[in-house]
Amino acid sequence: MVDSAWRGFFDEIARWHDAGRDVDFWWRDDDACRPTPALTRLLALSGGSGVPLALAAVPAFAESAAFDDMPTSVAVLQHGVDHRDRACATEKKTEFHASEFVDTALQRLVAGRTQLEAVAGPRVLPVLVPPWNRLSAALMPRLAAAGYLGISTFGVRKVTNQAHGLRQVNTHVDIIDWRGGRGFAGTGSALGQATRHLAARRAGEADASEPTGWLTHHAVHDDASWSFLDRLFEATQGISGVYWRSPEDVFIQPPGR
Repeated sequence: MVDSAWRGFFDEIARWHDAGRDVDFWWRDDDACRPTPALTRLLALSGGSGVPLALAAVPAFAESAAFDDMPTSVAVLQHGVDHRDRACATEKKTEFHASEFVDTALQRLVAGRTQLEAVAGPRVLPVLVPPWNRLSAALMPRLAAAGYLGISTFGVRKVTNQAHGLRQVNTHVDIIDWRGGRGFAGTGSALGQATRHLAARRAGEADASEPTGWLTHHAVHDDASWSFLDRLFEATQGISGVYWRSPEDVFIQPPGR
């Protein structure tokens, strides 16, 4: 099963190559706050592998020591403000619920970004990663005027690359099994998600210009999660025409390949 998952993944990459197209990925990790052994390992993995990392950090709990000596391959995104569930009774978990005044939410967000910039410095990109990948519909159109350049949630984006003046680039592959023990979802699950998104992009059933995004959560990684990432990065970096795009490239530079 594991070997067949890798074969399917590599076969899909080969189909892109046969079509004369490059494959692009990007990597986002959520819930950074303070220095921990897991965060240290995450940063070392990015620096050692050379795979760029978008580190989504929670401003209310972010400590400057967590961002000391970060490798140049890492940029910091804003993961909400305090990651507190404020959902109304009829909503799924969200920090930004539908009943909150938009101006109030914006004030919290901008204050949070300022707080994050104070501890993480120039590595912070003005990109919002809403906790639980959810944001009230009324808030989205106001983000660009509040100084945000981008937003990232989970799943195939249903809007153009410039939604409300923002560049939206999502993640599509979650390596954690949140409903089944909060450990590694398994090689078959992770590679299956990636293969399906690549195939949908190639067939025009998903936005081909949106790089396939990998989502990790370092705080809950088990040994299997780390081992999978090691193998994934080593394997993909050895394939011609496969690129891991940096957060700056994804959210700030004009679309490339």
